[in-house]
Amino acid sequence: MKVFFWVNRPSHGLVCLIFSLWASVQVMGATHNSTVPSSSNQIVGTGNSSVSSSSSNPMAGTGNSSVSSSSRPSVVNIGALFTYNSVIGRSAKPAILAAIEDVNSDPSILRGTKLNAVFQDTNCSQFLGTIEALELIQHDVVAAIGPQSSGISHVMSHVINELHVPLLSFGSTDPTLSSMQYAYFVRTTQNDYFQMYAVADLVDYHQWREVIAIYVDDDYGRNGISVLGDALAKKRGKISYKAAFSPGASKSDIHDLLLGVNLMESRVYVVHVNPDSGLNVFSVAKSIGMMGTGYVWIATDWLPSHLDTLQLPDPNIMNFLQGVVALRHYTPDTDLKKKFMSRWDKLKHDGISGFNSYALYAYDSVWLAARALDVFFNEGGKISFSKDPQLLDTNRSTLRLSSLHIFDGGSQYLKTILRMNFTGASGRIQFDTDKNLVHPAYDILNIDGTGTRRVGYWTNYSGLSIVTPEIVYSTPPNISTSNQHLYSIIWPGETAKTPRGWIFPNNGKPLRIAVPNRVSYKDFVAIDKNPPGVRGFCIDIFEAAITLLPYAVPRQYVLFGKGERNPEYSELVRMVAENKYDAAVGDITITTNRTRIVDFTQPYLESGLVVVAPVKEAKTSPWAFLKPFTLPMWIVTGGFFLFVGAVVWILEHRSNHEFRGPPRKQLMTIFWFSFSTMFFSHRENTVSTLGRLVLIIWLFVVLIINSSYTASLTSILTVQQLTSRIEGIDSLISSNDPIGVQDGSFAWKYLTNELNIAESRLVNLKDQEAYSYALRLGPKVTGGVGAIVDELPYVEAFLASTKCQYRAVGQEFTKSGWGFAFPRDSPLAVDLSTAILQLSENGDLQKIRKKWLQTEECTMNPDDTDANRLSLTSFWGLFLISGVACFIALTAFAFKICCQYRKFVPEGDVGPEEVVPGTPRRTIRATSFKNLIDFVDKKEAEIKQILKRNRSDQNHASPSSEVHFNSAP
Repeated sequence: MKVFFWVNRPSHGLVCLIFSLWASVQVMGATHNSTVPSSSNQIVGTGNSSVSSSSSNPMAGTGNSSVSSSSRPSVVNIGALFTYNSVIGRSAKPAILAAIEDVNSDPSILRGTKLNAVFQDTNCSQFLGTIEALELIQHDVVAAIGPQSSGISHVMSHVINELHVPLLSFGSTDPTLSSMQYAYFVRTTQNDYFQMYAVADLVDYHQWREVIAIYVDDDYGRNGISVLGDALAKKRGKISYKAAFSPGASKSDIHDLLLGVNLMESRVYVVHVNPDSGLNVFSVAKSIGMMGTGYVWIATDWLPSHLDTLQLPDPNIMNFLQGVVALRHYTPDTDLKKKFMSRWDKLKHDGISGFNSYALYAYDSVWLAARALDVFFNEGGKISFSKDPQLLDTNRSTLRLSSLHIFDGGSQYLKTILRMNFTGASGRIQFDTDKNLVHPAYDILNIDGTGTRRVGYWTNYSGLSIVTPEIVYSTPPNISTSNQHLYSIIWPGETAKTPRGWIFPNNGKPLRIAVPNRVSYKDFVAIDKNPPGVRGFCIDIFEAAITLLPYAVPRQYVLFGKGERNPEYSELVRMVAENKYDAAVGDITITTNRTRIVDFTQPYLESGLVVVAPVKEAKTSPWAFLKPFTLPMWIVTGGFFLFVGAVVWILEHRSNHEFRGPPRKQLMTIFWFSFSTMFFSHRENTVSTLGRLVLIIWLFVVLIINSSYTASLTSILTVQQLTSRIEGIDSLISSNDPIGVQDGSFAWKYLTNELNIAESRLVNLKDQEAYSYALRLGPKVTGGVGAIVDELPYVEAFLASTKCQYRAVGQEFTKSGWGFAFPRDSPLAVDLSTAILQLSENGDLQKIRKKWLQTEECTMNPDDTDANRLSLTSFWGLFLISGVACFIALTAFAFKICCQYRKFVPEGDVGPEEVVPGTPRRTIRATSFKNLIDFVDKKEAEIKQILKRNRSDQNHASPSSEVHFNSAP
């Protein structure tokens, strides 16, 4: 018995253990004289497929501290490590052999150097795989192709880190292998990180929120599902349960596992297992009825990898896969891929039929190693190996570790690999900064009938699409919801209708629905002796919505509260968030803080905080006749009366003798005429056309103003006017009066936290009787309040019960609603919201409200009187019309006066008194303003006579003739 101790640095502990195990196997083999080489060790020669021993290796160690070759050796070893008898291995082996043959026959690459492939079989065992990996490294390989197992890759990565040998894995998809810890691990297939985000996008596309993950409990399964959980969280989804089974689990174990998950709520299953044993999951699911209508099965790339290797679809297999959605690595149809596919029938052997995407990745891995090696040689790299100093000091142990060498050019070779860029059989081979292949993409497949049908693609560039990834990557990225598209999918049960994705848990337990045990306003919710044990407006709404759902909802109502006082609703919501209750139904207000911890349905009743205060009848004012109009309206109306009177006087003064006379008489005429039009009692007749036009429009304005004033005054004097000292929330805050709040209502915290009202001013009121009693006492008496702040539905019920003895003053100062509370991401909340909208549309919601709630119009706004006063806003259009008419009339009158004046005083006519020696002659523009005013003041008839006489005397008139004006009588 041998006991191994290692005291190296922590990062090398696992390496030392691996070396020790391998060395122990070597010692045991030497003890038993095992001279026959292992059957799993194959070295493919440069020109044929002969099998030779390790002594044929031209670069094998000779016992010196270093083994080297020229810059371009004749033969270079690369290793291949995978399970021969596996879905991936049966496709990978002929692909690797074909790649070796193609590289060695291509004169443009590795000129003068041939590749030897050293194969090792891991036999689906991490222990044996680790031993075989060390056997492989012993052959001084410059790179290792494989393994297909993520678990072996984890262990082997520690070895290659120590020996500086790049590991090109075509089958290890575990996302954690991309970490910097595994420096020499290079993934030549797609990372499961992207595949899990593709699954999350597929789940989100169909609006599912919870999935159950079924996976194999190893590095590959656990780490992939961990990424899926993170991806779903970003879409507001989650893994509701992780159903793991051990590698190599029997059908009986899988049967028990699936029976358990079938009792859970979610019906969306993501299967992430190994391709060799994964079909057992679906076989068992079919046998227990889990492949029928309502179920959703999403398989990762393992399932298409298995199906692609089948020569012909197996009817038995396809039968229990109907409706499954699977993801497959997308490989573009390049010329190299088509050429490879055409050669496949010649390549396959040993019972191999079809090939999967891993065959393409394995083929490209060999070419990647060869192309990088060619660049490595061109840049002056040399193949040399040296012994690891840490493996030389074995404390006189018999362990033979000296055969393991460090690849001296490994670091340079690794950098060369990571900067390669070429097109292979699987597509573009290029690595990003995280050592992942660029442009990851997947086919979305739907298994239907005897084959698979592609329903779309996924890329990390634009999500789900029905356009090929080549086109997608050539356009700007767009991951918006509206840009996500897939063709129709046939789900299990042969239905095209998207499954709901969840049911109520089939565990015999109904939903536990909490109902507040109120002591007031029992029309909303109350205890009932008859089933279901509760009644009220809220219960009827919930029951009506439940009946509209396309599925049954087993439920049990549980009272929340002792019935001595109204329960604390925030505490009820918190208990729903903690899953102590499955839902809460009642008069629950939707507030911001509550929506952070639970999901609410669509509001079924509008709500908001209002103020209730006592009111009294307002006393009649002796100045009530002034209330119909606002002050600006009175001022503008009076101004227009005077303005219109002045305009009419101007227009009528020359032709109407009633508008002539001494200045005092004319001024009184203007005032009298102006205000007498208010009652249509003006005595003066209008004779001019312009005056009549202005007066007709003004009388129309006066008619409307009189009618509006009469109607408003009648309303003010006949309708009962109520007044309250509290006019709304603002006046209530500034009054310092005690404020009543319903017991258990969120209004208490709102008033203190949001409006900064001292808690000493707040009074808890238990029921409607307490409301009335506190309001009757008033703010001056202990226990009384100046007003009550409560939600609108309660206020309406209270006012109806008191026959409007009190009134709601002011406006609602918050806006909210009542809804039913469910735990976060509950699908039932979404379905009930749709049902509530349907109740609202068909009128059932209003019928239920009329059945339970009696409302009376008892609101009062203290500012209603002022709001109903007629303002200038309602009449400015009329004043504008009248003003425009006056302006047009005055403009026409002025134009007429100017024309007459020009004829009356011809251009160039001046009197004798205007001739001043040494000054120029004065024209009509210099005529005195007094003469113009005298001309305007003359009667129209006199002006016409003078103009007629001037025309008859025009030929005999003297140029210096003088015109004398006589004042009007």
